[in-house]
Amino acid sequence: MTLDVLAADAYCRALTRGHYENFSVASRFVDAGKRRDLQRIYAYCRTTDDLGDESPEGTALARLERWRSEVEALFNGMAPVHPVLTALRPTIAAHAMPAQPFLDLIEANVMDQTISRYATWEALDAYCRLSAAPVGRMVLAVFGVADAQSRDLSDDVCIGLQLANHAQDVSRDTKIGRRYLVESDLAAGGVAGAVKAMVERARRLLASGEALEHRVAQPLRMQLALYRMGGQAICDAIEAMGYDTQRNRPSVSAPTKVSLVVRAALGTFSRGRPA
Repeated sequence: MTLDVLAADAYCRALTRGHYENFSVASRFVDAGKRRDLQRIYAYCRTTDDLGDESPEGTALARLERWRSEVEALFNGMAPVHPVLTALRPTIAAHAMPAQPFLDLIEANVMDQTISRYATWEALDAYCRLSAAPVGRMVLAVFGVADAQSRDLSDDVCIGLQLANHAQDVSRDTKIGRRYLVESDLAAGGVAGAVKAMVERARRLLASGEALEHRVAQPLRMQLALYRMGGQAICDAIEAMGYDTQRNRPSVSAPTKVSLVVRAALGTFSRGRPA
């Protein structure tokens, strides 16, 4: 591995550790190479989101378009300059990853600059298929999972996680002028009712994770179980506070995170070979 990639990986690790997470980006049950790949993917997702959310006022669209051009150049064989893309380049090559999931994440952040409300579930689902589903497809690619049924189940889990996070982050989103709660649910039941509807939908989608876990090998199964159970833990925390996330933001406690790892490990190693 070259010095520039080593330095870029150090940047990705720092970025991974420096942001709030409800659960681990990559568990220790994943081998070191794939754990590095997952950290690189996370760093890409985090950087893309930060360009959308934390750019100086009025500059996000231009910065996202520049980021898109750099990502397109990477997939066209040009050597990248940004450390995240430098780190990501060998992962993309090793796993023959397509460009579309990476570009979809950028498009979702472009949408965030112009769309701040969602009238229907269909509209929100279309957004989540750009902002959440691509992440799961990247993870599957790292583990060599490419069948259509696994991708569909992964899309469900990732969208469920996104909905759980949207329900959790109502107060945060309000501060930046966004609202992911569905307008028809708000009209019918107020904020708490809309949050409850989002949590219930998130739970149904997250349930697809169990079928997906049965289809993959143990290292990925453990990682997927952590994602699914982490999302369910967010839903539990929201329900426990009466769905009032407009005023308070629930979090997953450290003891709960430890219990998730234990439960995920027990469930993973008690199952047989994947289908």
